[in-house]
Amino acid sequence: MPVHDRDALWQHGQDESVEVNQRALIDKVLARYSGEFTVFRELLQNSDDARSSAVEIRFETDAYLRRKAEKEEGVTPRTFPDLKSNPVLQWTFRNNGILFRDEDWTRLRKIAEGNPDEEKIGAFGVGFYSLFSVTEKPFVSSGGHGMLFYWKDNKDQLYVRRGDLPSKGSTDPWTTFEMTLREAGPIPPAFDLMRFIASSITFMVHLNEVGVFFDEHRIGHIKKFPGPAKAIDLPKGLRRSSDQNIMNVKSVQSQPISIKAEVMRAVYAVGSEKRSVIEVVEPRKPKGGFFSSLVSAFTSQSPRPETPALPPPPPKDPMELHNINVTLTIFTAEVDVKVDKKLSAELLRSTKKNPPSRLTYDLIYTGKDEYDQSVADEKSQPVACGSIFQGLCADLNGVGHTRVFIGHATGQTTGIGGHMASRFIPTVERESIDLVDRHVAIWNKELLYVGGFLSRAAYELELSNIHDLWEGAAKPTGNLDFHPLEHRLHERFLHVLKFFTFRPSTPSSEVARLLEASFYGCSTAPLRLLSSAGVRGAPDIRGFDPVFSQFLKRLPVLPQSVIQEGALQITALQDRGMIPHITFLDVLQELRQYPLNEDELVACLQWWTGLKRDDPATNMAQIRAQLLDAAILSDADGRVLPLSSVQYFVNIRSLGTHIPLDGPLPVSLMPVSITKHFSTAELVDFNWREFTIIDWLQHISKPGIMSASPEHDLTKSIGWAERVLVILSRVWSSLSNEAHDSVKTVFAGKKCIPTSCGLQTPELSYFPNANMTMFNDLPMIQFSSGFLIKGQMEKLLSFIGVRKRVDLQLVFDRMVKTGDWSISDLIGYLVQVRDTLTTDELSRLASTKAFTKEGAQEESNKSRYCAHNLYEPAVIFRQLQLPVIDWGEKSKWRSNSEEAKLLHHLGLRRFPPLETTIQLCASPDDTVRTVAFKYLCDSMPSRYPDYNPDSFASIAFIPAEHEDGPRMETLGNVFFANQWKLLGFSIVQASCQEAAKKLGVQQHPPTSMLLAMLEKTPPPSEAIARQWFEILSNHISSFKQPQFVILSVLPIVPTKGSGTQPLRWLAPTQCYLGDGTKGGFHSKLFVFVDFGPIANRFLSACGTKNEPSVEEIAEILIRDPKKFYELAGGYEKWVSHVRIVVYSCAILLSTKATKSSSDKLSERDEDGWEELHDLQKPGEIVIADDTNAYQLFGDSIFTAPQEDLLEGFYETLGSKRLSAVVREEYKASNERLNTKVASDLQALVLERLPLFLHEHTHTRTKVSFSWFSSAQNFRVKAFENLSISKTLDMGNGKTIRTQDASAAAKRVGKGPIELWLSYGGQVDMYEVATSLCRLLFETVKVNDTLLFMTILSTDLKALKRRGYNVDKILKQQQQDRKSAEEARKSRYIGSEVSNSTTLFPQPVAPQPVVAIKPDSIAARLKSPTPRPGLLGGWKPAPGSSPPLAPPPGAPVHPAQEVESTTHTGLPPTPASVNNADGGMADALRANVDMAVKACKSEQGKLLHNRKRMEIVNESLNEGYCDVSGQVGQLEYLGTMGDVKIFATKDVPDINTFMTRMHDSLARFVHIVTPIARIYNLPTMSLHIFYDMTGGLIAFNRSGSLFLNLRYFEAWHDQDVKNGASAQAQISWFFTLAHEIAHNLVEPHNSEHEFYFSAICEAHIVAFSQLLQPSAV
Repeated sequence: MPVHDRDALWQHGQDESVEVNQRALIDKVLARYSGEFTVFRELLQNSDDARSSAVEIRFETDAYLRRKAEKEEGVTPRTFPDLKSNPVLQWTFRNNGILFRDEDWTRLRKIAEGNPDEEKIGAFGVGFYSLFSVTEKPFVSSGGHGMLFYWKDNKDQLYVRRGDLPSKGSTDPWTTFEMTLREAGPIPPAFDLMRFIASSITFMVHLNEVGVFFDEHRIGHIKKFPGPAKAIDLPKGLRRSSDQNIMNVKSVQSQPISIKAEVMRAVYAVGSEKRSVIEVVEPRKPKGGFFSSLVSAFTSQSPRPETPALPPPPPKDPMELHNINVTLTIFTAEVDVKVDKKLSAELLRSTKKNPPSRLTYDLIYTGKDEYDQSVADEKSQPVACGSIFQGLCADLNGVGHTRVFIGHATGQTTGIGGHMASRFIPTVERESIDLVDRHVAIWNKELLYVGGFLSRAAYELELSNIHDLWEGAAKPTGNLDFHPLEHRLHERFLHVLKFFTFRPSTPSSEVARLLEASFYGCSTAPLRLLSSAGVRGAPDIRGFDPVFSQFLKRLPVLPQSVIQEGALQITALQDRGMIPHITFLDVLQELRQYPLNEDELVACLQWWTGLKRDDPATNMAQIRAQLLDAAILSDADGRVLPLSSVQYFVNIRSLGTHIPLDGPLPVSLMPVSITKHFSTAELVDFNWREFTIIDWLQHISKPGIMSASPEHDLTKSIGWAERVLVILSRVWSSLSNEAHDSVKTVFAGKKCIPTSCGLQTPELSYFPNANMTMFNDLPMIQFSSGFLIKGQMEKLLSFIGVRKRVDLQLVFDRMVKTGDWSISDLIGYLVQVRDTLTTDELSRLASTKAFTKEGAQEESNKSRYCAHNLYEPAVIFRQLQLPVIDWGEKSKWRSNSEEAKLLHHLGLRRFPPLETTIQLCASPDDTVRTVAFKYLCDSMPSRYPDYNPDSFASIAFIPAEHEDGPRMETLGNVFFANQWKLLGFSIVQASCQEAAKKLGVQQHPPTSMLLAMLEKTPPPSEAIARQWFEILSNHISSFKQPQFVILSVLPIVPTKGSGTQPLRWLAPTQCYLGDGTKGGFHSKLFVFVDFGPIANRFLSACGTKNEPSVEEIAEILIRDPKKFYELAGGYEKWVSHVRIVVYSCAILLSTKATKSSSDKLSERDEDGWEELHDLQKPGEIVIADDTNAYQLFGDSIFTAPQEDLLEGFYETLGSKRLSAVVREEYKASNERLNTKVASDLQALVLERLPLFLHEHTHTRTKVSFSWFSSAQNFRVKAFENLSISKTLDMGNGKTIRTQDASAAAKRVGKGPIELWLSYGGQVDMYEVATSLCRLLFETVKVNDTLLFMTILSTDLKALKRRGYNVDKILKQQQQDRKSAEEARKSRYIGSEVSNSTTLFPQPVAPQPVVAIKPDSIAARLKSPTPRPGLLGGWKPAPGSSPPLAPPPGAPVHPAQEVESTTHTGLPPTPASVNNADGGMADALRANVDMAVKACKSEQGKLLHNRKRMEIVNESLNEGYCDVSGQVGQLEYLGTMGDVKIFATKDVPDINTFMTRMHDSLARFVHIVTPIARIYNLPTMSLHIFYDMTGGLIAFNRSGSLFLNLRYFEAWHDQDVKNGASAQAQISWFFTLAHEIAHNLVEPHNSEHEFYFSAICEAHIVAFSQLLQPSAV
């Protein structure tokens, strides 16, 4: 705002007063009071300012007030009330201080004016208004005057009413504050109130007594008893003022104060249970150990029922009084204050009073004894709420209950163990110290400096007391034990240390920080502490270190108990750098002053070895040298050893332990009692060298040492020499070669070896030996202690030169001369000296004939042999009659003894060579042969690991049995399988079979030997042949295919002969298996044999068939057809047998690459024809596949029987179709353009064709309807004249027939279809249907043409009446076309449009086209429509179970455009069943059996795609399976059992497919294998494949059946996994029947349905048994 605007406002404006909402102002002020008992805190402070000595606080109920009003005197006490529930109506506060003066009454009604008296605590003038927190109308009376506060009109303006009271003029000394509560309620927590009063009264200057009343009952009373004050002599060096010099401490005094409390039990009863700030409860030690405490933990929770419950304690009198007192020490500092004018003015502005010129600062200190007493008082409290004086106790644990008092306790904690009180300037609500206001903060910080100064003074006073007690007790006082007092002083010091430990204060942490800074900064002298040597300055004391304490016993350090219990305080001192650590100079100083005993030296050296030496700048060698120079060892004997003179140490962890310490030792050797505590590396670090055995030996062998002590002279004392040798022997193996040489040098030339001839040099001494009795005159080593000369002692003596043996020549000489030595003696001596024998000497012994064999008769004639010519003296070798060494009877032979080992080294045989053992097995001596064969078998392969049967093939050493008796056989002519004995082979004897296996005897003869045997000796009879063939059937897998070829032509099958030859032998290919009766007609032409099912398997493997092959039957038929016709028994039976031939022939032909133009034939009407049966050549017979042509040329041709299977057979033999030999030519003239008849007919055909195609289901169209309906692909033209010329070209002539036509259709190549009409006459719908069907279908039947004609010529209503679902079908076809179009657009190759009804669960990958539609299986079991040639059609067998239809909703296959294809081969044509003759039923069963037998295993490893076969649908919504194997390229993955597994290339991770799908594959195989057994299918004919997309459930590929795992996984796998397999078995039972039927009929037509039903019926009974619960 511009300046002139402000001036104008001041000149012309109007004054208005600022209005204050007094209620809101008071509420806001009161909102800042957060502490408890705010009202009482303010009133107590006012009372102390008024110099009150006593205060009464009364809580009065409404009833009490009424009683008091009715009768003011002599109010009778009533029953004690419940302090928790009885509501009070009024609080009354009374004090006996100075009565109110006029200025007091005036100031009372003014807010925020405050008390100007600088000696008073009150500063802001708002304390009184705390009463409004509980009352609306406080009433004050004092000295006969009164003042009542009230809200004017109950609004926001506060008024007072003042005046004289009736009691004016009386001597009542009490000033009273009456507070009628806004709402009656219980009194404040009585116990907490008493605790608050106890804390508040402590720092009151004048107030010494407070009583608390409930009505007329005094429930509590607290009284303070100050003791005499005592001035304190302040230590030197304390700075009495801070740097600002505002406050100066003049003096400090201490004053004991005793406070006594008298409290009713009722007050304790309402106290809340709180954790004591003093740890008063000691943990109770468990009795009985860990397990008893564990048991008690359980048993204590559930008391025993028989123990009666304790009666409840009797109620206690609530008015019972409990007395408790506490003694405190208050340190008070008298402080002079000098404030400059500026600061004084600012403080006056802030506090409304001038700062005082003098003030006091109080600190409550609880000494150790007083603190312990408070702990005891805590234990004696009647309830768990603690003591009334708990707030006054020292806070040694950092709980944070010690506060700063400004008259009363504030919310600010001190951070030390005691309360402080002084004239701090608080915040308005008096909850904390104001350190925010800049000027007020100066005042408060100065006071905090005084507080730190006072704390330091109190601390130093307590340390002085401890010092005096310590020094007085440390002086010699007779028998007084110093340790108990030392412990008490440690505890006292720890107490004062904890008390003055500065912890973070709250809410302002600056308070504790400033106090701490003053505590440490107010003195120039160091802080004193109690050390192990008494009270010392902190720089003279070191921190306690358990390592140094073991050898620095006189260095002042902090006691360990102080460090452990006062860790926080000590850490704080260390952080301030006040307690230095022990330094190396401290160590050197102590070591130079005091020698160390052994324990102390060990501790010192351990400290040194534990030091880290990571600092490369430190010269550790120099420091170590200083340490060793300073340290001196003083042992128990008084011997002094400076560590600087030590050179050696004995390593007791190695060989040093053997050095005798009682012998001569060097003076520079560190005692073992010291070095045993250190590792070798640590000792070496002191530059000490290990005192080795060699050092010791060289030391004791010095002449001076030996001469100084004769008992320790090696050359004189036999005992000492023996002891030295024993010590050396114990360490000999651990000494190096260099040490060995040193030992040898010491002993060389010295007579130090104890022998039988005294001490001798090593070179002249010999080892004692039991075999050296002849050398007793030589000096043998002899130890007086009996120490055995073996092991290391022997090596030692041998190394230094002691001789083990005499020369070998001397041994031989003495043995020959004396004759006392046997072979065992000689070998025993040689064993003793073997280690000394050279290689040449051993070779000489091996080549010397020095040994005799057992059995020599005379001593003089005994021949001697080399060791390698003899065997061990074992029983087995004696039984084998082998030469054994003459060991004698003096000592027993042990093959594992050292003597035996030496002889073996010299060549003594431990077992005979393999060749010798084999020859012994073939010995003529039965006993030797038996023992040798057993020895040979027991020695395999341990002794003869290189045994090779081929090396002994010519030796007959195997015990065998033959039909002629026992014999010895070679390995190749004996076998251990017993059955071969029936075929004339030798077998191993029963007792030797297991042994013979080790020798390479084969279990079975090789197939070449069997083949030679059969060729040489065929079975002599049918019974024997049965046995032979049964045996050979178990070994079919051993024969190779060329061998089976040889067997197939060998005459080994005995059959019944005729005449003079009752038995004849035929080759297996010349006979057939069976009893001959089942063959019927075949039994008249062929030989049938039956040796049982097991034997027949062998013949079957050799080429014997179950029935004659088609070639064989055809051979007889072609060789003599007349005879075949006669044997058949007439036309009907001939046709039946020929049909069987055709069926078998079709299977053979289907495997060739020949092509057929069609596989579907139409039928003709036979009415009006007279048939003539005759036999003709195939080339003279035609197949009537064109009805019109047959009607034109029927009299000029011979036709085949009109049956599909026979027609196919005739065509295969060379007969042509009538349509192939008849040529049609169309002649038209004068085309009429745009005629109505052409357009109408085109529209009619396009309208009715979908209906016809829907009804026509047994074959598929060449083109799809979508293609046909295009205007470019179907055209209709009209001509004036139209004629057809048909030419029959057969044989040597041609026959031509011409006729007019009303319609004809033609198509050139892949071009459009054109329908030509004769315009001149009415269009014949039959000719339209005939001509179009020829172009739409590969094969046209009469019924197709008639059906199409009927649909074209009948209106839709008539068709609908006849049952044609015109609307639904047309709509469905339209929907199918739309769906097919969408499917093609979606680019899912092979995917199909699913039925819009219930969706069946789909396999993974895109939705497949269903190959075998599940819901069509039931339809397949229905009887096909009866047709000519079938007697009564097909009916299910009575009692057969109806099939269960799988879940509905499988996808439906819509019509697709499929190009016409040429197929590889034809399916086998089944025999006709149109005759009721029993032979025809056999033919039907034969067809079914042959369909099953036609199934085979797929041999290919990679199956490639083939074009899809043409599909012929004969029922609505009929699905299909692809018998051509139309599926993605299949790759062979492996087998599961006998079932091969394939998968398409697009299957991800195909290499791990078998592993990932193992469980599903196993369940699938488990389902289909029992079904295959029902059909008698070999499991190898089943194959499982997996593809990612497509509609194939299964397909038949040239007799190999393929089943889709993907559909099993989607439909049945989870059920089978859960144990429900019936539905899966039913589904795959019909699926397999469907695929087996394709072995008879390839397309899906009525014939296929017929045989599908027949296969199901033939096996349904066995299948029903599989479904029973008991079936496995």
